[in-house]
Amino acid sequence: MMRLFLPLIVCLSCFSSSAQQLVLPGDHPDPSVVKIGNEYWAAGTTSNWFPAFPLYRSADLVNWQPAGHVFTKMPDWADYYLWAPEITYDHGKVYLYYSGHKKGGNLCIAAAVADKPEGPYTDLGPLICQEAGSIDAFPMRDEQGKLYMIWKEDGNSVGKPTPIWAAAMKEDRTALVGAKQELFRADAAWENGLVEGVSIIRQKDYFYALYAGGACCGKKCNYGTGIARAKSLLGPWEKYPGNPVLAGNADWKCPGHGTPVEKDGRFYFLYHAYSNHSGTYGGRQGLLNEFEFTADGWLRFTNGTDYGKGKKTEKIVDQFSTKQLSGNWHWSVFQDVQYRIVNKTLQLHALPSPSGAYLGQSVLAVNYQAEVTVQKNSTAQAGLALIGDDKNILYAAAAGNTIRLVRVQKGEVKVIAEEKIEQASNVRIRAEVNNNTAVSFTYSTDGVHYAVLNNTVADISYLPPWDRAVRVGLVSKGRVTEVAFFKNFLLVNR
Repeated sequence: MMRLFLPLIVCLSCFSSSAQQLVLPGDHPDPSVVKIGNEYWAAGTTSNWFPAFPLYRSADLVNWQPAGHVFTKMPDWADYYLWAPEITYDHGKVYLYYSGHKKGGNLCIAAAVADKPEGPYTDLGPLICQEAGSIDAFPMRDEQGKLYMIWKEDGNSVGKPTPIWAAAMKEDRTALVGAKQELFRADAAWENGLVEGVSIIRQKDYFYALYAGGACCGKKCNYGTGIARAKSLLGPWEKYPGNPVLAGNADWKCPGHGTPVEKDGRFYFLYHAYSNHSGTYGGRQGLLNEFEFTADGWLRFTNGTDYGKGKKTEKIVDQFSTKQLSGNWHWSVFQDVQYRIVNKTLQLHALPSPSGAYLGQSVLAVNYQAEVTVQKNSTAQAGLALIGDDKNILYAAAAGNTIRLVRVQKGEVKVIAEEKIEQASNVRIRAEVNNNTAVSFTYSTDGVHYAVLNNTVADISYLPPWDRAVRVGLVSKGRVTEVAFFKNFLLVNR
């Protein structure tokens, strides 16, 4: 598959003073951050989207520039669920720890290494694969400088506890050594039987763990952030009696799973939360919050928004003017997506599955409009789509002299609108989305006059998967020998 680069600036201005500051809008779960030289580098979860683990660089922690991806091909040992990348820097090397589903097994923690943060990364393979699953890795040196791996045993996936473990790790990051030791587990009511996403910072006499408790994802999430401290990395650990220290408010819900970082003598936490405006449709977005260490040996968040003004992405235009896809395009890890760009035309090979082959971009607003031109020489059904996953998608596609609106829900395909086009021609397809869920499709054969495809507004509330967000993009459906031709993609965020 081709390597993707993202030249767009993807920061939005902050919200009200009672909220934390948004710095990575769109679907960026489990954000991790590290300082390397004079820059900050961040990465986020992609789950079942590919390419994996987008990279961003910043000088101020507020304005982030896309800088490629960690993996543009799936690691040999894994097949899906690429979660929780933790980007770190140690002794001149960049290490990225991540979780993935092992072929024929369960979730494992693995590591990759690079000489520079933009890569290329060499995968070092799995470090720990427990029967219930192992996720959310964080490396930390103890008070004597010995390197450890901290992680969560994914017991909640099989109805068991979720202990946080520590084990010594080889300096080359190829194996854990010695016995694992439990640091703490869920024992507070607000944690709802689940703790995860631990990151640790050391200050004076204490190691401080920032961790998440509760359910991370989806419309029923109840995530929050707690803190614990210990004078030795291996404990004993005590939790702050005032936990959770971050919880939902008027603007954001389910905040948690991030990384602390220092800038100019001040301390910040980059983490995710759902916007109460875009909810699960916009995904878990990257927030920044400053914290300080208190006289009684704890830390507290200031909940400020004065870290600098972000730049708002109002419009994304892709004229397919380079040989590689630009913009924040992703596809399913379960699809063998084949494409190429020739003469400012994206050629996307079809797939016969219910969803077809698709490419999607993260939604950045509650209300937005997307458009694309389908070329008349397309041999596949070619169209514009709102995407959940391989079994849940809504798309308007042209084929010959017909344009159809097709709903795929739980793998079942239903045509919900159909119109005839008098003669085969290039077709401009437009989708107007309001309040996250209400979608109206129109189309034009001359680029000026638009006709309504669906007189009844379509509902996409069924689309978001449990752990991801809606994407908007392109679809090509048919035999693998058929191809869809696209020009001039436009996404306007309102």
